[in-house]
Amino acid sequence: MAGAHGGAGTSTLAALLPAAWDMGSIEPLLELDRAPLRAKGRPIVLAVRNTATAATRATAAIGVLREWEERVSALAIVSDGGPESRDATARFALLEARVGGIVRVPHVRQLRLVEDPAGVVLPGKARQAVEQLRRLAGEAGGSAGAAGEQGPGEVGCR
Repeated sequence: MAGAHGGAGTSTLAALLPAAWDMGSIEPLLELDRAPLRAKGRPIVLAVRNTATAATRATAAIGVLREWEERVSALAIVSDGGPESRDATARFALLEARVGGIVRVPHVRQLRLVEDPAGVVLPGKARQAVEQLRRLAGEAGGSAGAAGEQGPGEVGCR
């Protein structure tokens, strides 16, 4: 788990995905002349908020990771309760071909109120999003969207 920016929900998602390592935000490392993250074949899940600014940061992070021959298995777009703007949706759509899949993780208020996110009983759409992230992380570099979902390589709610 890595964040495209601070406050992306990386720590929360890492707690919900067993065996995930919370690498924190890689944004401060993007300008350096070295890889911000070396996965060595392990899947990368990149977390980002559902704003246009966050989509720009995700684009930069994915670009740098690709330059260092790293592939993002899943882009987790984490809602903070507000709607996703058209601009953000358009920018995220442009990233679909560059990642294994896009998962929209709905806002779950209870996650903000506890120290251990793993103790929260997630609503159905949030459970589905976490399962999709787990599935994408388990696939070796494949791009996959469940048939009948919102779009190719995409699941979750907006």
